[in-house]
Amino acid sequence: MTIISNIWLNLLSVVGTFIIIYMVFIIIFYSIMLIISLFHLRKEFQLDDQEPYEELLTLNYTKPISILVPAYNESIGINGSIRSLLGIEYPEFEVIVINDGSTDDTLEKLKTSFNLIKLNKVIRKQISTKEIEAVYQSSIYPNLYVVDKVNGGKADALNAGINFSQYPYFCSMDGDSILERDAFLKVMKPIIESDDEIIASGGSIRIANGCEIESGEIVKIRLSQRPLVVLQIIEYLRAFLMGRVGLSRHNLLLIVSGAFGVFSKHWVVQAGGYSHTVGEDMELVVRLHRMIKERKLNKKIVYVPDPVCWTEAPESITYLRRQRSRWHRGLFESLWTHRQLFFNPKYGSIGFVSMPYFIFIEFLGPVIELLGYLFMVISLFIGGIYIEYAILIFLISILYGSIFSMAAVLLEEWSLRKFPRVKDVIILFLFSLTESLWYRPLTVLWRCEGIFHLIIRKKGWGEMIRKGVSNDHA
Repeated sequence: MTIISNIWLNLLSVVGTFIIIYMVFIIIFYSIMLIISLFHLRKEFQLDDQEPYEELLTLNYTKPISILVPAYNESIGINGSIRSLLGIEYPEFEVIVINDGSTDDTLEKLKTSFNLIKLNKVIRKQISTKEIEAVYQSSIYPNLYVVDKVNGGKADALNAGINFSQYPYFCSMDGDSILERDAFLKVMKPIIESDDEIIASGGSIRIANGCEIESGEIVKIRLSQRPLVVLQIIEYLRAFLMGRVGLSRHNLLLIVSGAFGVFSKHWVVQAGGYSHTVGEDMELVVRLHRMIKERKLNKKIVYVPDPVCWTEAPESITYLRRQRSRWHRGLFESLWTHRQLFFNPKYGSIGFVSMPYFIFIEFLGPVIELLGYLFMVISLFIGGIYIEYAILIFLISILYGSIFSMAAVLLEEWSLRKFPRVKDVIILFLFSLTESLWYRPLTVLWRCEGIFHLIIRKKGWGEMIRKGVSNDHA
């Protein structure tokens, strides 16, 4: 028994040491990302950015854009979202709503609200999709179209929208999202100025729960009173302002959010459109990177921090758990589909930096963190030197979680300043201190649950109930 006990204790020591080394490495990595983001954001916002964006409204080389809105049972918030899109500041655009076989009154609400008239139009099928049942155009807004099709999932709906679109760039958006009026000017600016070098550009996603929204426009930015939502806001700030800014700086970005991203239609069609995976947005970006490297093209995919899209976040643990589990499954599907990129010299920094980052930090990170939590619990019963291990892991987890979240809140206030009330910034700052104590362990469990679902081959999105981000539901 003594030999077995010694082996067990030695194994525990090895596990504890590994967890500590891993978490220290993560802290160093994110510290570097924070520094890169800090300098990049200050460099961007030292400029007077109002005049350049207004100038884009009159330039004849500003590229027209098709806005694709896949909608499946989005009756609650669809009208507010569409009105938000129709009111954007941009010279030339079309809004294409793809009703993906909704079983609620989404289509009827669109017909009534926007006076839709049926069109007889042949659609060029560049990408294979489910059958199109009807196409409508608004008699009130000539640049608003609705494509009604057989249900095929979000990727299929987006592919149908690409087939129908007439402009060289398209934006994929969620049906429950609200755009700031100048968001497209900002997200398109690097594309316009790059002379086609940039083939995709993504903006920031913020949480609209708690904000006052009228006629599809943000009237007042306010925090939700629900702690679960506030912690999601902090999580989004950290992911976008620290993670994506740092990766985008060196063309290492593998994710452009499906809620707000602009793509060159030519290159997306060349890549085969969206795939039928849980994480179709990430998989497309990885495939574009892969195509760029294989064809030895000088193309970039970037993240632009300032253009903001506001979207609804889950307010209950049940739906947030489903979302995070699904996201983790989608992450694995994208990484597994393109596993040949991993440490492959042919793909340069994507193979040697981006893929290892998403595999070892984003995908396997929750497993290591869960081991850390289990180690701390076991150490309380064993005692001795293992208590010191547990304390060290706990302190590192606080630094890893809460401190970086606090830094993201300060970075937001220092650069973008989307939250006008000092009270809101203070609340975000204080909540970020508590993240490692309850919210982060929950997300770790949910992401590990996603890995378990992969093992048992669970499919599908899972039901998500929305309240609608806009008060304009009529």
